[in-house]
Amino acid sequence: MKIRDLDSDYGRQLYKLQKASYKVEADMIGYADIPPLLETYEHFIQCNESFICFLKGDALAGAISYTKENRLMRICRMVVHPDYFRQGIADTLLTALQLQGGWDTISVSTGKMNLPARKLYEKNGFTHKEDIEAAPLFFISSFEKQHSFYVRHDKKHNE
Repeated sequence: MKIRDLDSDYGRQLYKLQKASYKVEADMIGYADIPPLLETYEHFIQCNESFICFLKGDALAGAISYTKENRLMRICRMVVHPDYFRQGIADTLLTALQLQGGWDTISVSTGKMNLPARKLYEKNGFTHKEDIEAAPLFFISSFEKQHSFYVRHDKKHNE
């Protein structure tokens, strides 16, 4: 499901989901000032990102948001409700995002100590680019993935 209007019931659910998900990350990496945790609802609904959501029944279990400009897709948020961790939801959202098309490169950043997120991106073909000190003793790791085009070359297609 794509969300277009964040000033809605789904927008409020996404905002709560974001807080729950990033609180777990903040505890894991030992850094409480992750920007999405500091973001107000008013700022959230003005983010100009596209969202793809994952529903389990009627429950909003996860979401990924992105922007796209000049064939560069930037993942802005990847959130899964803690009740649904380790069920493949982030992997499914990442696959759905890549199927959107219209991109040559996808970029994403995560806390350097967020090992589950790092493993997710590496497993899905993302390459670690660099670590940046975003705040004293707090590092962000950036990853990129280049679109690969598979072209089949066999006798039938060459005739």
